[in-house]
Parts: sequence; structure tokens; C-alpha cells
Amino acid sequence: MSGKLYIVPTPIGNLSDMTPRAVEVLSQASLILAEDTRTSATLMKHFGIKTPMVSHHKYNEHTAVGQIIERLKGGDTIALVSDAGTPGVSDPGFMLSRECRKEDIEVETLPGATAFVPALVSSGLPCDRFVFEGFLPQKKGRTTRMAALAEERRTFIIYESPLRLAKTLEHLAGLCGDDRPASVSREISKLHETTVRATLGELAEFFKMNQAKGEIVIVVGGKQSSSDEKIHKNKYKD
Repeated sequence: MSGKLYIVPTPIGNLSDMTPRAVEVLSQASLILAEDTRTSATLMKHFGIKTPMVSHHKYNEHTAVGQIIERLKGGDTIALVSDAGTPGVSDPGFMLSRECRKEDIEVETLPGATAFVPALVSSGLPCDRFVFEGFLPQKKGRTTRMAALAEERRTFIIYESPLRLAKTLEHLAGLCGDDRPASVSREISKLHETTVRATLGELAEFFKMNQAKGEIVIVVGGKQSSSDEKIHKNKYKD
């Protein structure tokens, strides 16, 4: 009888965001696959979890996935965690989940922390329909992706490093227009969490003068049609 793979979100900041169910699953698993065992060791120690851990990251997942599948087929219950947030969302996890699907092994993903959802809701921009882009390509294809996003009519979300933030905002302002509404959230669920809401042009200028630190989420309003813009202007004309 096959075992089961649990995909377990972990806090992106405040450890109190860890759910009791996540602690239970990690405590009862046969093995924990961790993106970085050193990072996860701190979390496991905090919650008294003593389950054995091994590394599972983007550099070894191709070679390790076969052995993991065999253990699952043998009946083991295995839990996958990333450094923070939900595995598979801009973190390792997709490949293992896909292989489990091919082998008809059950996969259960626990609900939990991920950075883009609170950033989206806090932005004040429409969140009924949106596009999650994650990290843009660092070099080849980066401008092409940004140009495509500039035409997107839904709110879109990008993860970015603090070192590239000002340049990315400047580039987006050039493609989308300086007056496109946007927000920048950093250090979500941590002590110094902040969200700045303004236009892309204003945000580009602000972060040129104020070096950001920590993990960054950019949320940008979708492109409005000419009729949308007229309605918006008329609505506030009086």
C-alpha cells in the first residue's frame, strides 16, 4: 500500500502563523524533506518536532525524486516543507507532486502561509481576478515578460529582490505608465512589515531614495480600457 505525501506550508514570518495541523503532520511523518535543513531545524526545534529531515531543493530534486517515490510506494508518510511559505509556489515542490500524480500516490496540501495573498488583499487593488507571476527571469526574457504583463487587464503580482526593486519599478512604470496604481509589500508577517501604495512612478522614485530590505511583493493594477478610464474620470468629475 502506497504512503502519502503531505505538502506543508510554514510561516513566512511570525511563528504563530504555524497551524496545529501542520505541527501534527510534521510530528507524525516518517520523513521531512526540507529546502534547507538548517533553516527548518530552527522551526522544528521551536515546535518540538523530532522527525528525521533530509535536504530537498532545486539542485538535488531531479536526482532525489526517484528514491522518494520508492519510499512512498513502500508506505512511508513524507512531508515536504520549504524555507518559508507553501512549497511549489516559487519554491521546490512541483516536480515531486507531479511524479506522485504519475505514480498514483496521494498528495495532500495543507492550507497555510504564502506571501502573495496578504500582499494582494492589502494592496487595495482588485483581487477577484489576478495573475501571479512569481519571480521574473533575471536576464533572458525579462523585458518580454514585463511587456506582456503591462497589457494584462487583471491585477498582477511579482516577487522581487530588494536590490532590483527600484529598477524593476522604473521599468514597469515605463511599460505600464507612471500613473498605474501599484503597491509594494515587504517582510510580510514579520516585525517590520510595511506596504506602500502609490503609482508606479511614485513608487519608483520612493524606492530610489529608500533602499528596501527583506522579501518584496509588487502588486500592480491591470491595464484599463479607454472606456474604463472614461468611466473612472467621470465618476470623480464632480
